This record gives sequence, C-alpha cells and structure tokens, in this order.
Amino acid sequence: MSSRDLTVVRIPLRRAKHHFGSATARGSRPNNEDADQAGTVDIPAFAKRGPVSLRQKPGEATPADSVLGDPQIFYFGVFDGHGGSQCSHFLRDELHGYVEEAAREFGLQSSLRKKTLSTTTTTTTTTTTPISKSEALDSIEIKTPQEVRRDAKLPSTHGGGLEDKPDHGRPLPSARSLPTPSQDIAKATQLARQLIESYARTIGGYFRRFSPEHFDLSASASASASVSVESSLAYAFLRADLDFVSAQARKADPDDSDQPLNDDEILGMPHATPSGHGIGGATRFKGGSTASIALISTPTPAPFWHPAAHSTLVAAHVGDSRILLCETATGLPLPLTSDHHPTTPTESRRLRRYAPAGSMVTDDSFGEERIAGLANSRAFGDMQSKRIGISAEPEITRVEMGPARYSFLVLMTDGVSGTLSDQEIVDVVKEARTPEEGARNVVDLATEVSRDGDNATCQVVRLGGWERRSEGGLGSMGTKEIRDIRRAEAQDPRRGQR
Repeated sequence: MSSRDLTVVRIPLRRAKHHFGSATARGSRPNNEDADQAGTVDIPAFAKRGPVSLRQKPGEATPADSVLGDPQIFYFGVFDGHGGSQCSHFLRDELHGYVEEAAREFGLQSSLRKKTLSTTTTTTTTTTTPISKSEALDSIEIKTPQEVRRDAKLPSTHGGGLEDKPDHGRPLPSARSLPTPSQDIAKATQLARQLIESYARTIGGYFRRFSPEHFDLSASASASASVSVESSLAYAFLRADLDFVSAQARKADPDDSDQPLNDDEILGMPHATPSGHGIGGATRFKGGSTASIALISTPTPAPFWHPAAHSTLVAAHVGDSRILLCETATGLPLPLTSDHHPTTPTESRRLRRYAPAGSMVTDDSFGEERIAGLANSRAFGDMQSKRIGISAEPEITRVEMGPARYSFLVLMTDGVSGTLSDQEIVDVVKEARTPEEGARNVVDLATEVSRDGDNATCQVVRLGGWERRSEGGLGSMGTKEIRDIRRAEAQDPRRGQR
C-alpha cells in the first residue's frame, strides 16, 4: 500500500493535559509572585544523534520541526519572585527570548549535522535499542521495594511529628556537554568577554574577578574551539540579569525620591529585550526571582514522551526552585538542581572567595543563614546585593534520557519543595491520571500542609516511562503514611503553638 503525507497538527502545550500540567496557588500570601512558562524555543538541536533503529519508518507520523529544520526544542520554566512579581514576570515573558538570542549570537549549529560531530560524540548504538513502545517499556528492569528501600530518602520524625524542612538529596551529576562548533567562535568568545567586562564596569565588587564556569575566555580560544548550549544558556541568564538590574537602576526609588539614581553603583544601560518591550514598571524594583528551566531536545522526529525515544535534557537553575526526574525502574526522585543558599558548601566557598560577601552571611531569628538578608545566594534582580555576589550564573546539568528510563519531570517553586520532600512530590504525581492532575495535586497538598503559606507552583512533564510510573520500588505507597501525618498535623489547632 502506498504511503501518504501526514498532516502536522499543532496543539497548544498547556491544553495537552495528558502530556503537560501546570498549577499554582497563592497560599496565604496577599499576592502570588510565582510565574511559569512552557512552549518551544527556536534554537539548534543539542541532542546526541539517534540510533539507526529509531529512524522514521515510511508512513509514520511526524511532529512539527522548528524553523531551523531540527525537531522542536521544548522549554519549561518556573520562577519564584521575592519582593514583588516584576522580576519573575520579566523572566516568564523574556528569558526564553534571551535563550534564542544567545544561540543566534553564539552561532550555535545543530548537533545533528554529521559534519559537526567528531567520532567521540556520536551515540553508542544500536542492536539492543528498543524500536517499539512495548519493547521500550518491557526493557525497564523494575526494582523491588527491598532493592530501593535503602536509597529512598524519606522525611524523618521528631517528637511524634515530621521534620520542619525536607532534606533534599544531592543533584544528579551532569553528563559531558556536547561541543557544537560555532559559525564564528571568535565572535562568541568576544561576546562572553564583553559581558563579563560589562558586569565589572556596571556593578563591580564581586564581578571584578568574575569567571563563569561555562565561558572559555582563555587566550587559547581559537577558531578550532567549540561552544555549547551550556555556554549560550549561561550567557542568556547573565545577559538577562544585567539588563534587568540596569533598567531598575535608571528608575526613581519609590522609597527615597531624593536618592540619586546611581546610589546603588549600577551605572549601565540595558540593551533592548528580545521582545522589544520595556523592563518592569515606572519605578525602581529592588526584589528578584529564582529561575529553573529545562530544555528537551530529541535526535529524531519521535517526541520526547514516546517510550522508545532518546532525548537530551539540559536544566539551568538559579536560586531554590527545583527540578526533579522520576526514575521509572526505582520510582525514586533524581534532583537536577541544588538550593543556592549561603549554607551550601559550594555557595559558601564561592562567596568567601570575595571577602565582603563572606562576612555578610548571618543567621536570622530562625537560625537560617542569609546573605544581606536574602535566603538565596544566587538570583535574578536584587540590585542592592549584586555587588556582594548575588549572581544569576546558572548551575547547568545535562541528562541523556534513554527509552522509558524516566517517567516524568517536575519543576517547582520552594512553596512546594520547602514543604514536601522530593519523594513525596513524585509519589503524589504517580497517583495522578495525567500530568495536569499531578501538578494540581502537588500544589494542593503543599498549600494544605504548609506552615508558612508560601506561593506554590508546579509543572509536571510526561516522559517515556509514564505508563509504568507506579511500578518501580515502593510505588507511591512509600510516603503515604508521611503524607497522612502531614495532613493530620495541618488540622491540629495546637500546631502554631509548637
């Protein structure tokens, strides 16, 4: 039978409840300062090339390509504002544009072009790679409860109740980045160098000796060097942050109209935003926001949620919002981010390299360490604390996702992760019929049992192992008793007296 062309049907992502869900709640706060975003971005593919066995068969449906000719790159993000919502809304509306702009300016090329890849970066293949949905799902070796009980990180109890703050696990180590030759490596290097010089000149302080992890600014950088999606993401984050704080510095301070505009020693001028819109309101905004984004690239037309699909996920993160993967075989959460607090060893070392910042880390009345009164040591905005090291340099993690290896992805603000443990969050999602229901149930539980009533936002993204999400390890029952205890404590009228 002859094949026929198949029509591409575009469905708005937020309406695809069986593939994506998002929920948010104000909690007991007067305003909801959280924001989130989901869609596609027009950047070159960064996935490893797919195995031969996954190439498209005649007559097989084809999803839409990007304007660059690669399979579409999906973008998900959550943003937790503090001091107001101007910064989180700026990131919701503009950060994906900065990501696209950075990829263009760096001249990134697709990782799927044969001529751009060395033999050391091609995907290992192929004879055992599952080629159908059933084969992919059947290939997962589900672990028993006994096999995973030791690795399950469950909340501890004290005095008959649960610990106040969940102890999150260590983030998953990043896979090696995939170098992608740039159309103009000299231009990419120059752009990165100019941005760092702008930080030193515009803000100063900590940024006078700032050396971002994903920038190659050495004298040896040449036309034979490579850039990567990681370096363009770092540039996008830092460019967006510099534009935001520069824009605020040029506005009048609503708290002190007699204060000079340059009082915060931020003297630069923002360049035009990708959308061309202005940044923030008419008066100076002194707050900020976290940002946690995930980009997913596939090497073949098969969508990332297909059980047999290979895909690459890159997470970029600033602050204490979080991103988790749920492993299909074990049912365990795998964190992709760490909380950027002054107490964490990596952040403490970073801040203490700049002596004034280290000396400004103090304990608040609840015994939690803060830097200049801020809980997060990395954030967008917070213009008054930029000079002491409140940086928007992202922590970036790359994960190669094999067929059905992970069942879903969760992004959340700390209104969720500051109340529930990682295991509780993934267990709630396992019990839901759709990602949309899972996101809603996570937010409902977090707001029901929260002690501080923070804003809560959650996104759930379906991955290849979704259909077996409840089979691995302890299933969803490992934290059922803990969740019941939380609900009982939330109903206790004596709770606030403890």
